[in-house]
Amino acid sequence: MVQLRGFYRLTRLQRFIVFAVGLIGSLYLLQMMYSRRQRRHQAVQQRVVEELQLTLSPLDDEILAHHRQAKDALQMAGLALRPKKGPPGRVRHVPPEHRAPFVDHDAAAHDHDNENGGEQAEPAETQAPAGKKEDSDLAAAATAAPGNGGAILQATHINKRQEKVVEMFKHAWAGYKEYSWGHDELKPISRASSEWFGLGLTLVDSLDTMWIMGLKDEFNEARSWVESHLDLTQNRDVNLFETTIRVLGGLLSTYHMSKDIVFLEKATSLADRLLAAFQTPSGIPYSDVNLGTRRAHGPRWSVESSTAEVTTIQMEFRYLSHITKDPKYQQAADRTMDVVQALDRPDSLVHMMINPMSGQFRSGTLTMGARADSYYEYLLKQWLQTGKTEDKFRKWYLSSMEGVEKRLMRRSSPGNLLFVGEEKPGNQYYPKMDHLVCFLPGLLALGAHEGLEKDKHMSWATEIVSTCHEMYKRMSTGLSPELVHFNMAGNGEDIDVHPKDKHNLLRPETAESYFVMYRLTGDKKYQDWGWEMLEGFDRYCRVEHGFTSISDVTNKMNTQPRDKMESFFLGETLKYLFLLFSDEMNLVPLDKYVFNTEAHPMPIWTP
Repeated sequence: MVQLRGFYRLTRLQRFIVFAVGLIGSLYLLQMMYSRRQRRHQAVQQRVVEELQLTLSPLDDEILAHHRQAKDALQMAGLALRPKKGPPGRVRHVPPEHRAPFVDHDAAAHDHDNENGGEQAEPAETQAPAGKKEDSDLAAAATAAPGNGGAILQATHINKRQEKVVEMFKHAWAGYKEYSWGHDELKPISRASSEWFGLGLTLVDSLDTMWIMGLKDEFNEARSWVESHLDLTQNRDVNLFETTIRVLGGLLSTYHMSKDIVFLEKATSLADRLLAAFQTPSGIPYSDVNLGTRRAHGPRWSVESSTAEVTTIQMEFRYLSHITKDPKYQQAADRTMDVVQALDRPDSLVHMMINPMSGQFRSGTLTMGARADSYYEYLLKQWLQTGKTEDKFRKWYLSSMEGVEKRLMRRSSPGNLLFVGEEKPGNQYYPKMDHLVCFLPGLLALGAHEGLEKDKHMSWATEIVSTCHEMYKRMSTGLSPELVHFNMAGNGEDIDVHPKDKHNLLRPETAESYFVMYRLTGDKKYQDWGWEMLEGFDRYCRVEHGFTSISDVTNKMNTQPRDKMESFFLGETLKYLFLLFSDEMNLVPLDKYVFNTEAHPMPIWTP
């Protein structure tokens, strides 16, 4: 009390000085404690990194040898292997001396036209100017598909329709680069970014699209960002399925095209982190993974995983095992597929949800739409991917298509449109078809082309793709809604759109089927239908800084833009339309490549 009375006898200034000294001392003590904690945290991180470096398996010697050869060739030609790094968040123009070996297709097309009276020259017959042999070798290496004779992975001739696709891509890319660089998706109206996983989804999803289109400057800028800023150690949850098909698939496809080791290194690091999702009692992976902590869990809204999600990662993990010669990725993915196949599946159809702990389905809707669709897709594509050597996938695919015919296929009235609906619990049929189902015609056509129920499946493909076309044609904008309901009562219109389903998200499924149908039949009507789709996107979804999804495809006077450009618009929709319009049937040919569910082409090989 004496000390307290003494304190109050001090002047106001003296008391202020005492308080200030005490406050400064407290802050200094807190700073010392925080610094000590940070040093301990950094030491732990360093130990984790050292342990990971010891446990990561080495990359295939052949891949490293190929990388060294490519580096030597680039140095001989006076090119640097990697473009100059730009500042965080924005990558500037890449100088010519640091660019990857792309073909100048504008000049090449001009030379071909002059030499051949306007007709396209065969790529293999292109002659290098005197003194330019090294440049010609690099161009050939960049354009040709590694290990796939006759296939090319970059367009050598671009026609008028393709030019429009490229212009739309560049418009979308310019908006993304200006307002969302390095972020997941662009909000083109508000000129902002939208973050989902923090992995640059639009950028990584678009890499192989840019390679195929020959957009060398854009590709080099994106590659520099991947090398310098794609952070796979962040303390953040990502969805196993979306990250696998978009990021892992995009990196693997781009590695195959470019043979740039940066993409394989990133893909391997990402896959090692995603493997945490498979550490479950059943072998069915969790839906979400934290890349930084390597801990996995189910979605916040459920303990279950989507069946489509856990069975649509196999192509990517299998391909990574193939090129690294490390079986752990394929083993994890194959175990999941084996668990699903051992379950009771009504007429070989799967339920929408599955429990990672028990490994059992939750009984529910049977559908070819959301949460089940790509399960069926990867049955056929795994058979094709490994050179048709694993017959179990062919059998599983054929039996599931029999189940689709029996339980889900119906016809509308009065137009007799063939569609694929849903079956609710209790065998209650629901004549609803998602736009997502429009991948099915292309899948059926691929199987029929390989002799699987050739006549019947090709007939289904032809009819269902026409139904999908009607979903576009009957809307005033020429764009399909997210889903439709079909009339089976015998009067009225065949197709009905409910108010909550009128939106369009720039989806690729119908474009995918148009592309496959055109490649396998040569029928140009699919190109014409694709052009109508492109015009709809350009007219009703184009805004000043990109393209946006819209809320109402039935009202062309008020489409109600949603201010979001999905990454798959650049990664899938525009890629499929570019390939659809191509005159070069050997540009990513379907007998040499299989597209994953995010339109990233992967080579066919034999185990």
